[in-house]
Amino acid sequence: QVQLVESGGGLVQAGGSLRLSCAASGRTFSSYKLAGWFRQAPGKERAFVAAITQNGIFTYYGTSLEGRFTISRDNAKNTVYLQMNSLKPEDTAVYYCAARDLPNSGDYALDWKYDFWGQGTQVTVSS
Repeated sequence: QVQLVESGGGLVQAGGSLRLSCAASGRTFSSYKLAGWFRQAPGKERAFVAAITQNGIFTYYGTSLEGRFTISRDNAKNTVYLQMNSLKPEDTAVYYCAARDLPNSGDYALDWKYDFWGQGTQVTVSS
C-alpha cells in the first residue's frame, strides 16, 4: 500500500523556521515523476506551494514563496522536504505532501493531477 506521511509541522513564531518532511512507503519516491507540497488555510481552497521533479533538478514555487521556501528530496531516504523560513502568520495552514506519475507539463500547480496524498500536517505561525 502506497503511503505518504508528513511530519515536522507545529507552532512557530513569525520569522521562525520549520522543515516539513514527507516519507513514502510502499513505493520509492524516486519512482514518482513529480512530488509537491500544497497547503490549505481555514476557509480557503487548497493552494500550490512547491514541486520538484523526479531527478530533483527542477523546482517550482507558488507565488511569493520562492526565496522563503525550499523544496528538496533525498531519494536515498525516500523523503521530500519543505524548508520554510521567515514564516508569516498567513503561512498558517495544513500542509499536504503529494506525488504523481505524470511528468510535469507545466501543470505542476494543479492539485487534481496528483495521484497520491498524505494526511497533512498543521503549521501555525503566531504573530
